[in-house]
Amino acid sequence: MRRTFIQKLRSLRLLLPALSLSFAATGCTTVKRTAVNTLGDALAGGGTAYASDDDPELIRAAAPFSLKLMESLLAETPHHRGLLLAAASGFTQYSYAFVQQDADERESTDVAAASALRDRARRLYLRARDYGLRGLAVTYPNFPATLRADPRAAVRVCTAADVPLLYWTAAAWAAAISVKKDRADLIAELPQAEALLDRALALDETFDHGAIHALLISYEMARPGAAGDPVARSRAHFARAVALGGGHEASPFVALAEAVCIQQQDRAQFETLLRQALALDADARPTSRLVNLILQRRARWLLAHIDDLFLPVEKSPPDRP
Repeated sequence: MRRTFIQKLRSLRLLLPALSLSFAATGCTTVKRTAVNTLGDALAGGGTAYASDDDPELIRAAAPFSLKLMESLLAETPHHRGLLLAAASGFTQYSYAFVQQDADERESTDVAAASALRDRARRLYLRARDYGLRGLAVTYPNFPATLRADPRAAVRVCTAADVPLLYWTAAAWAAAISVKKDRADLIAELPQAEALLDRALALDETFDHGAIHALLISYEMARPGAAGDPVARSRAHFARAVALGGGHEASPFVALAEAVCIQQQDRAQFETLLRQALALDADARPTSRLVNLILQRRARWLLAHIDDLFLPVEKSPPDRP
């Protein structure tokens, strides 16, 4: 019987001190590097167990240990591309699911606490972004510098194999900018995140059941300098994300409800979209179970606060006889 990822983490936690003693005794750099790389490979390939879990609160408690373990291993093997990708995606998802959403839910009762949580979320997003950039730099050593100098030109070297790193780096970067729009230096970096995201879309629009299109639903509403109607662009990405997700992903429905319906004050479609997200069977696609459960929680919270998000509908006075 295959051990679960959590069981593997426990085994690794017990193994690490023993490995450290062994390395100290032997001084064998090659053995140490091989062992660390082996542990790194196990962690980098273990994301499915988290993604398929049906208990978000269990993952909330377990994720910090695995994320710090990844960082410990990266201190020993800083160019492990798989670990860098796992750290970029892991910190991004943890920050969104368990920090940023907590901030939104605290806003109405404790503004100061919500602001502090958003500061923490941004720090975690930036940590994720930096791991993603390091992962891309493993293959393209000057990539971070060329990205700053000319984002559109820099991303042309990336291939389909880079799409996961492009996506998670862009997602973390855009989230860091949007979670709390009070840093002009970060806002000025938006063209870099945009170039990464657009390159990922051009290379593989099908990535992770349409995840790039789902992210672009929100991004198009704020894309600077783009021609055409942002709502039309967002809706086009929504349609494509739903098609690529086969109707098993909650993210497009929640994204369109938040990004477009609130701005257009379309309360009816807002409710329809969120109820569609809630009607999805989270177990239909096990690899999306956790994210669907988290987004369904988001949908329930949004519906519970609908009166705070939409202006009251003015009722026409009754006709006088």
